[in-house]
Amino acid sequence: MLLALNLEICTMQPKHIEIKDYQYHLPEGRIAKYPLVERDLSKLLIYKKGEITETTYRAIGNALQKDTLLIFNNTKVIEARIFFEKPTGGVIEIFCLEPAYHQEVALGMSSTGKVYWNCLVGGISKWKGSVLEKKIQVGESEIVLFAELIEKTEDAYVIAFSWHPADLAFGEVLHAAGLIPLPPYLRRDAEKSDVERYQTVYAKAEGSVAAPTAGLHFTHLLLESLSQKGILQEYVTLHVGAGTFKPVKTEKIGDHTMHSEWIQVQMRTIENIINLRPKDIIPVGTTSLRTLETLYWMGVKALLRPEATIADLEIKQWDVYELEAEGVSVEQSLQALLGWMNDRSLSELVCQTQLLMAPGYRVKIADALITNFHQPGSTLLLLVAALIGDDWKKVYDYALAHDFRFLSYGDGSLLWTNK
Repeated sequence: MLLALNLEICTMQPKHIEIKDYQYHLPEGRIAKYPLVERDLSKLLIYKKGEITETTYRAIGNALQKDTLLIFNNTKVIEARIFFEKPTGGVIEIFCLEPAYHQEVALGMSSTGKVYWNCLVGGISKWKGSVLEKKIQVGESEIVLFAELIEKTEDAYVIAFSWHPADLAFGEVLHAAGLIPLPPYLRRDAEKSDVERYQTVYAKAEGSVAAPTAGLHFTHLLLESLSQKGILQEYVTLHVGAGTFKPVKTEKIGDHTMHSEWIQVQMRTIENIINLRPKDIIPVGTTSLRTLETLYWMGVKALLRPEATIADLEIKQWDVYELEAEGVSVEQSLQALLGWMNDRSLSELVCQTQLLMAPGYRVKIADALITNFHQPGSTLLLLVAALIGDDWKKVYDYALAHDFRFLSYGDGSLLWTNK
């Protein structure tokens, strides 16, 4: 039961973890280049108490108790790739990551006339400082988009976009001018079918450059059947950044910088996590899990410092391994966070998280995780290992030996935590 949890401080620092211990051989042929025709017929590996069984997503309800609470990430993938052709014929690709200068994603997407955006740029050596221009025909109307290089940051470029008609929101401009960004490991260009299939059926809040892929397996019919069984559903938002594909290039995780991502959570969602008294809380996807765990630690901070600002509450990479949280239950933490929000008349929490979950981390809110199979040596694989320990090897060996499809368009798993 949620309210019976009594949580202790994580005593193990994961900074010493060597990435070589979280590698496995993934043959190119096991990477799913395309999704199955029917989303919910993807295979589902179930790991519980050391045992492994198989089913499909369509039958996932059989593995869940009534009054289980599923937490979905309703972020929506944006058409983040824009190609500009120079007058000389050279092509420059601009990959929009997130609003620059710490602007919230929702505000950046709804801005009209002009925005500043952190971007990756392909062909930057060809860009000599001129303002790029792209004309897009939309029915009988024309959108003219301009891109100006403002500055180089540590790992991106700040680009100023402006456009006519200026009353259009930037999200509308991207929809007309850009392409869906597929993960680089698919090694193919986006196709017409990807516009629908690289998007969850419940996607709502625009802002991601990668899909929360565990949710790609769910259909409206499946969600309805789960509701009829008494399985509860709530939604949070974490806008997935390109950092989700960033390989860990350091020997030890302590030398790797975790990417920050924006989250949005409604107050009523936090209240429901407490008041619904679910038998099990299961996030759908690593992004939903990171959001839930971030809420717990923000609540711990609010409990320790009620006067803290939103910037003070944001979770940095190593915060959770250093905060004193012994004896702080989930209910105490979330109630403190709700109190902090009430004091500031906030109905929604909007902030960034840099939470890194690795072996040594004790999961606070989730009882299990629904997730796809991740790349070798990735922070997402470390997260899985934090949930189920060394049995991650057992799970991945089984999946490789039993024809499971890997990565974004592949099959998935239901992993019960070893609390």
